[in-house]
Amino acid sequence: MSALQFRETELFVGSTIREDRGVATLVFDGPGQGEGEYDFPIRGDYEVPVRAVVDFVHTRPDLDTARIGLWGVSLGGYYAPRAAAFEKRIRACISLAGPFDWSQVWDGLPEHTREAFRVRSHCRTLAEAKSHAATLTLDGIADRITCPLFIVNGKLDRIVPWQHAERLARAVKGPCELLLVEDGNHIAINRPYRWRLQVADWLAEQLDVAPR
Repeated sequence: MSALQFRETELFVGSTIREDRGVATLVFDGPGQGEGEYDFPIRGDYEVPVRAVVDFVHTRPDLDTARIGLWGVSLGGYYAPRAAAFEKRIRACISLAGPFDWSQVWDGLPEHTREAFRVRSHCRTLAEAKSHAATLTLDGIADRITCPLFIVNGKLDRIVPWQHAERLARAVKGPCELLLVEDGNHIAINRPYRWRLQVADWLAEQLDVAPR
């Protein structure tokens, strides 16, 4: 059993899934993330790196490659459903606080967030970075998502407005659950007890993991 998990997800969430629910986790630095940011800029077509990771998982005879889940947080909450739209070996996907279209939130982002995106996108100017942000979109793509999808966002999120989560939920064609945390901030990190165990249980159920 295997669940792909982005670096941006909180590792204690992965521990909960792995130890309590019998799911192996794979955490990786993708383009623009962690150690990978120095060599590989942020890219909107995140299905490309995820395809490479899934290919790697399929080389592991000790894993059940028919049961792969994907979980992304913050900007990873865009990467995960974007990848699931194209990578049909993904059985279930979780999107936590991800934008539907990054360029549409650009002007309202904190200055340090825009600058971090510029650096990790390998852009010379903020104008270039804003143009690059337009490549991070689910417009015309979300309806390709057919695997079960769980979307979470806080309604007090000042980075990614909760309406982006609602828009994604409306756009997908497959089974979808939407959880909006009324008093949750970005990633609803101030109210983790309202979503953390719920989404972990959901993922284990989608992957048909027997409880321990």
